[in-house]
Amino acid sequence: MIQLKNLSLRRGVKELIKNASLTLNPGNKAGLTGANGTGKSTLFALLMGELSSDTGEALIPPTWTIAHVAQETPALTRSAIDYVLDGDRELRELEAALAEAEHANDGEAIGHLHAELGHIEAWSARSRAARLLAGLGFATEAHEREVASFSGGWRMRLNLAQALMCRSDLLLLDEPTNHLDLETVLWLEDWLKAYPGTLLMISHDRDFLDAICSHIVELADQTLTLYTGNYSQFETARAEKLSRQQGDFERQQRQIAHLESFITRFKAKATKARQAQSRVKALEKLERIAPAHVHSPFDFSFKTPDNLPNPLLRLDHVNAGYGETPILQRLSLSIEAGSRIGLLGVNGAGKSTLVKLLSGDLAPLSGERIEAQMLKVGYFAQHQLETLREDDSPLGHMQRLAPDTREQELRTFLGGFNFHGDAATSPVGPMSGGEKARLALALIVWTRPNLLLLDEPTNHLDLEMRHALTLALQDFAGALLVVSHDRSLLESTTDTFWLVSDGTAKPFDGDLEDYRQWRLERMAETGKPSGEEAGAASRKDQKRQEAEARQRMSVVKKPLLARLSKLEKAMEALSREKQELEAFMASEAAYADEMRSKLASSAKRQGEVTAELARIEEDWLAVQEELEALEG
Repeated sequence: MIQLKNLSLRRGVKELIKNASLTLNPGNKAGLTGANGTGKSTLFALLMGELSSDTGEALIPPTWTIAHVAQETPALTRSAIDYVLDGDRELRELEAALAEAEHANDGEAIGHLHAELGHIEAWSARSRAARLLAGLGFATEAHEREVASFSGGWRMRLNLAQALMCRSDLLLLDEPTNHLDLETVLWLEDWLKAYPGTLLMISHDRDFLDAICSHIVELADQTLTLYTGNYSQFETARAEKLSRQQGDFERQQRQIAHLESFITRFKAKATKARQAQSRVKALEKLERIAPAHVHSPFDFSFKTPDNLPNPLLRLDHVNAGYGETPILQRLSLSIEAGSRIGLLGVNGAGKSTLVKLLSGDLAPLSGERIEAQMLKVGYFAQHQLETLREDDSPLGHMQRLAPDTREQELRTFLGGFNFHGDAATSPVGPMSGGEKARLALALIVWTRPNLLLLDEPTNHLDLEMRHALTLALQDFAGALLVVSHDRSLLESTTDTFWLVSDGTAKPFDGDLEDYRQWRLERMAETGKPSGEEAGAASRKDQKRQEAEARQRMSVVKKPLLARLSKLEKAMEALSREKQELEAFMASEAAYADEMRSKLASSAKRQGEVTAELARIEEDWLAVQEELEALEG
């Protein structure tokens, strides 16, 4: 188990954790939650042995293997699949030891190492790594590509695959869903559910935490508190605790009234009973947890747009792509005033391409993009943070955007995004990803758009900011289109879905659970090719199975072959010695008086050699029979 006893941790002059104690039992799956800057990543560094506690103890069984996701990926020339295989440290250590033993021609060590490799099922390691890569969205042909050829986001996926490849006792994950699409998040969720070890995870994805965690560890007020249950159960317990400790009843009631108002408005507009029921459940969940966020530092809203033309934007028989290559074809879609659309589709299907097309950043290859005269787009792109000026402050960004607005009004507005005092005038460069994302959202909110296009807006945002964004989007009077792996955000802010698939986009009749079922059915169908494809797939599968069988056979045969070689060398040496002894004993010189002692010892040695040779020959025959049985 993991035991923290009277633990204190500092970073510089700031005391992050003070006299905290915590016990996690083997097999626990715990989510670590707390506001940004409270020390979550510092605690991870302690558990990984990268720093020491100031006082107290952090006890982890010395035999445990700890896996974590590396934050940097060198530009290596080795293949992606070999890089992932490096995560199985025991496999790599045994392979290195085997190479050394083979170089030294140490048959006994070779046999022992092959037995160890067989014990950890080394022959299946490559196929296990391939399954991890496939689950994380890598195409089969990408498995042999050099690590250096991948972009930063894909290299982070390689680091995640490498951590999952490790047969660990403790797995530490810090925001594992960042930069993953919804399909990959669902795959990772299923993988972690089946993980047999102890899991400690930092995540701001409520549904992800709900699906996986058996415990929640809250880091707040310099201490660690363990709650039993998933994240929703933790929030309920925490809300009750806050309600008992604090007199925030009025603010809680205002939030609940706000949510009830939204539910009423939503019910009136919903056109599909099943979707309406799904969204009401999501909003009921928000109502239940709302008191847990009474101390949220974020308080902002989208102002009512100056104009709401209808429709805001239409695509008429549009083909879209880059250069001359269309990625999406036959697009005929319309965004009406008040539309609340969630965009679904696997990674690489073209979701970001569609958002760029709608925003006007990407021109159609053919067809028409028809926008209303008063259209005003607010666009949050996946790489929005890169557009910020690192040498400028949040206030400086706002002053360039609104040069005629009083500074105090801009400071008050930034305060809603938790940029108070010096934080409003500090340079953007050293800020965290979450702070930069908040600033990027603030700049969009200020412009009062009537169409919001949000492409993964919650990357880097903590749970409090996600909650504030959800409330603000629920009240947004304009049209909204969201791409997100955060299911809670999608369920709580959208009422229809578009599906990007098979080179086009069209409305999807169903909710997120229907989409998940559709994906499972689709994957099952693609796993059943017919005709020539079935024959090719069958042959490919057969070749894979034959290759794995050969690898398994090799693991079994190698120690036998090494033993056989060792026995043959011993037989050869004994045969030479026997011939020399027999030649001496057959010579006249052996019977001279002075040779009497040597003759006696030679006769004795001849009997020993004959017996030893007979025993080794029996061993050799037994090994040979085992090999023949394997090959037969």
